[in-house]
Amino acid sequence: YLSVNSQTAAQLHERIQSSSMDAKLEALKDLANSSRDVTFAQEFINLDGISLLTQMVESGTDFGDLLSFTLTAFVELMDHGIVSWDTFSVAFIKKIAGYVNKSAMDTAVLQRSLAILESMVLNSQDLYQKVAQEITIGQLIPHLQGPKPINDEMAHQLYVLQVLTFNLLEDRMMTKMDPQDQAQRDIIFELRRIAFDVECEPNNSGSIEKRKSMYTRDYKKLGFINHVNPAVDFTQIPPGMLALDNMLYFARHHQDAYIRIVLENSSREDKHECPFGRSSIELTKMLCEILKVGELRNENCHDFHPMFFTHDRSFEEFFCICIQLLNKTWKEMRATSEDFNKVMQVVREQIMRALTQKPNSLDQLKSRLQNLSYTEILKIRQSERMNQEDFQSRPILELREKIQPEIMELIKQQRLNRLCDGTCFRKISSRRRQDKFWYCRLSPNHKVLHYGDLEESPQGEVPHDSLQDKLPVADIKSVVTGKDCPHMKEKGALKQNKEVLELAFSILYESDEYLNFIAPDKHEYCVWTDGLNALLGKEMTSDFTKSDMDTLLSMEMKLRLLDLENIQIPEAPPPIPKEPSNYDFVYDCN
Repeated sequence: YLSVNSQTAAQLHERIQSSSMDAKLEALKDLANSSRDVTFAQEFINLDGISLLTQMVESGTDFGDLLSFTLTAFVELMDHGIVSWDTFSVAFIKKIAGYVNKSAMDTAVLQRSLAILESMVLNSQDLYQKVAQEITIGQLIPHLQGPKPINDEMAHQLYVLQVLTFNLLEDRMMTKMDPQDQAQRDIIFELRRIAFDVECEPNNSGSIEKRKSMYTRDYKKLGFINHVNPAVDFTQIPPGMLALDNMLYFARHHQDAYIRIVLENSSREDKHECPFGRSSIELTKMLCEILKVGELRNENCHDFHPMFFTHDRSFEEFFCICIQLLNKTWKEMRATSEDFNKVMQVVREQIMRALTQKPNSLDQLKSRLQNLSYTEILKIRQSERMNQEDFQSRPILELREKIQPEIMELIKQQRLNRLCDGTCFRKISSRRRQDKFWYCRLSPNHKVLHYGDLEESPQGEVPHDSLQDKLPVADIKSVVTGKDCPHMKEKGALKQNKEVLELAFSILYESDEYLNFIAPDKHEYCVWTDGLNALLGKEMTSDFTKSDMDTLLSMEMKLRLLDLENIQIPEAPPPIPKEPSNYDFVYDCN
């Protein structure tokens, strides 16, 4: 078996170097298939086959199917883990990265190139740095928006390359600021200079105490936690130096917005100002948590955010959008310094909801965040609370069950009151529709139904004297609807349309006597069938009752829970405290 693989490997090694393009293509196809076998792969690698393939790629003479099968064979051979990824040259990396950066590249070549770069990033820290220098994230977006849809494997590979950029962020996130490092301190000086348009004072300008006082005043306006030495704020990791990088990027590339935020907050009362420095540090930390920067990678994850492929400094731009959102939300909440954590929670929810929709660009993200104001977040929370998980919690369900009988009684009283008002019904013969009417109403004491014929439809209240016939409620045996009604079983009634059938109901009294109705509309049908069932002590089952129950119950639940806004409702009641050791504290009434 080893001899056969050895011979096959030697033959393929020779055939892929053929001067005939057709013979070379067939050899590369065979090599791609054979390389899945680890024994063959070992024999081919022993012949320095990997070096031969990399030289073929670096030469750039192959293209189309020749290049595709060359890369496929390379991927299959490397997947066995026989050769270390650290052995490849920068020239090879540049060539593979070049295939990825081209927007009009063959899909098969693109997919194999992404697979190679993915493996480099995941298997070698040194190669990761080299790949980071070659891949331009902004050039990857055409692969997401192109006419050819990407498959799950390519989506995963693009995700890994996105992780590549996040690894760069991780390095900065885990770097502490050295308060003694002048270069790092100069960044803070630059933030002060841009915000307040001040020149760097020479060492001999004023006393040391005066300069320290000015610095402290300005650092306080900038919203740092440590007003004397802001460098201390960046010694906590995460977010470390990444927060300072974001602040400087915002100050330089969005200078007007930066100056407006700093000056706007420094002119407010101390407790109402939104501290830019502290907010930036906490926001950077939050964004890293949301995007899982610094966490272990899940190789089975195919999730990625397309907007991070649209800008070379996408994370910094993301921060700039979110810091302005934070300042806007602070004002909408009329927050004070004590509300800092509450504001950050709302901002986190705004960002998470916007990212869930997978915006394709940073501008699209900004647009969606503008629609997620603090007021809108409150509405969404309330809606979800009523309709989803919170509404299914045990205390809420118990409250709902307690309220339901009260609501049902309210609906019942409304139905009976409507029956007391009465309704005009049209008489329908078995032969044809006649313009004759009759009227029926319930007595105020709910004991008798009064009814009688009318010459025409009444314009106002019908006098009691005009209704000569009576039916005691006590004599009613049952209420039937639809096809079960006697007047719907008659031969002439069979010709009636479906609408009339749905509006028919009858009252059975004595032995075989019926009082037959055709309601004028669905609403009156529901009112009368519900009211009659209520009189008989039966359940009201109409669609109208279900709708009223949902509306009134939802409204009542919202009113009852109004004072519990933003308060977590526990699943279980609090524990009952232990009994006291004695009851001597009880007052003796005697």
